[in-house]
Amino acid sequence: MNPLAKLSALTDALEFESVERRTYFDRYTGRVVSVADEILSAVEEGNDKALTSVPGWQKEEVETARAIVNHSGDRFIDPPGKFEFNEYRHMERFIASLPDTKAAEQLWRAIKGHGAFHRFKDTLYRLGIQDQWFGFRDEAMKAFVIGWAEVNHVPYEDDIKNGKG
Repeated sequence: MNPLAKLSALTDALEFESVERRTYFDRYTGRVVSVADEILSAVEEGNDKALTSVPGWQKEEVETARAIVNHSGDRFIDPPGKFEFNEYRHMERFIASLPDTKAAEQLWRAIKGHGAFHRFKDTLYRLGIQDQWFGFRDEAMKAFVIGWAEVNHVPYEDDIKNGKG
């Protein structure tokens, strides 16, 4: 049986995506792993010369990249992704759930057009309801990650307490 994935690690992978690193879920270990793009590219291209200059602290990362290249698809899969989560849609759902219609109206205006995320957060803090939003978002992320785990047949451990890991 595959080891259990921790929901907190899957949620972190969702929140902290990077353009300079590739992140995968390792079915064999139940862990989320991350590798620098340059290291993964060097392994994929068989560029051993580039890999010999890797500092000692990155040697494990090179081995992880080799495992990813050799076992991609069966062992390593993409973790839940930020774009699939679609935070804007969750902002809309949060606003629709608010009983305070004046606050909701201000938030609806805030999310229109360029800079919506920044204005949304500014408005949340001005209204003093940021904790409500973060709790709502944390629960939505948790549900999203659980859905991802179920679709991908990844057994998981719910180590998230009160919306936080």
